[in-house]
Amino acid sequence: MTATLVTNARLIDPEADTVAEGALLLRDGAIAQVFDTPAPDGVTADETIDARGAFLAPGIVDIGVKVGEPGERHKESYKTAGLAAAAGGVTTIVTRPDTEPTIDTPEVLNFIRERAEDDAAVNVLPMAALTKGRAGQEMTEIGFLIDAGAVAFTDCDRVVQDTRVLGRAMTYARSLGALIMAHPQEPGLSRGSAATSGKFASLRGLPSVSPMAERMGLDRDIALVEMTGVRYHADQITTARALPALERAKKNGFDVTAGTSMHHLTLNEMDVADYRTFFKVKPPLRSEDDRQATVEAVRSGLIDIVGSFHTPQDEESKRLPFEEAASGAVGLETMLPVLLRLYHSGELELPTLFRALSLNPAKRLGLACGRLAAGAPADLVLFDADKPLILDRFKLQSKSKNTPFDGARLQGKVIATFVNGNAVYRSA
Repeated sequence: MTATLVTNARLIDPEADTVAEGALLLRDGAIAQVFDTPAPDGVTADETIDARGAFLAPGIVDIGVKVGEPGERHKESYKTAGLAAAAGGVTTIVTRPDTEPTIDTPEVLNFIRERAEDDAAVNVLPMAALTKGRAGQEMTEIGFLIDAGAVAFTDCDRVVQDTRVLGRAMTYARSLGALIMAHPQEPGLSRGSAATSGKFASLRGLPSVSPMAERMGLDRDIALVEMTGVRYHADQITTARALPALERAKKNGFDVTAGTSMHHLTLNEMDVADYRTFFKVKPPLRSEDDRQATVEAVRSGLIDIVGSFHTPQDEESKRLPFEEAASGAVGLETMLPVLLRLYHSGELELPTLFRALSLNPAKRLGLACGRLAAGAPADLVLFDADKPLILDRFKLQSKSKNTPFDGARLQGKVIATFVNGNAVYRSA
């Protein structure tokens, strides 16, 4: 057995909602002991790491990561995604099925699992498509895909328009205990949109979508959840209009959770400025009022999970007029320093942030990680929350460099990332 002792750390415990000085002993891939003193006596270990007052937290579990295998390996591979995740303190990535071909059969899923196990430095958990080809016509073999290792089912941003098809898929998923992840948007209203409706979109002449499209999509999904009893997760709630519906669903006892993205918590529609396509994401960036409401929903726990929604795009797909440019931004490596903006501004405390980044996504997927407790997997991130940096996109580990934060002044640097007790990243 190998043992690592991390001393002089500030332990972020999202379960206890505390930050306290302490130390951690890691042995055989798990947390062996948590100490309430920064330098415990009489503890022997093969390696001792002096954290020098840095924060030690559960590793990030990132739901909704796009990797370009199969079909778009030139944008991102499992190797580069794993390196980016490790450099960003992400210890588990939950991947999307919107690949070429779609991950909708056990054979494709097995290929993905084998490639990830061989190449990725972090844990990889694949999601599978809810309908074949994500076409919204015929549901996939959910039972076989669960047996092959699928942790959830989603058609990503292709909303299933046929309510009967979605209802049948939810009913079948309910019988198997499967988790459905949906993209709450009314597809007719949101089709072809590049911005959120309002003065900014009008002045820029951009095709836009009302925030009500998100509310309408969520209302339909919640009605089907009530009808079927399925386990349901809304991937991104980004508008104030949708929050009351989410709150009612939770108060009614439905098995509903919701997420949001790092970009919608830290940016607003004005950041698009003069058609800066690196700021084109899906859903489009919202108003500042929506951003503030979303941050408050994370703080209160109404929104459970925060993710990067890492979507690599090559230069050719972004260097186009705003309406034609591809949506999405990379975020595995940038998520932690970007979200620490909310900590430094006083909008979110660190235990609250890591409850949304680590504990809640782990709980939703039935994982043992996301906690600082004896027996939990030693998936951890050690970081300096105050270290200043100017982000240079060309230094990112991802193959694609499409980040809206290029040149941004940030605070927060990952010192080390541990997966199963092994250091998969150490800063230079």
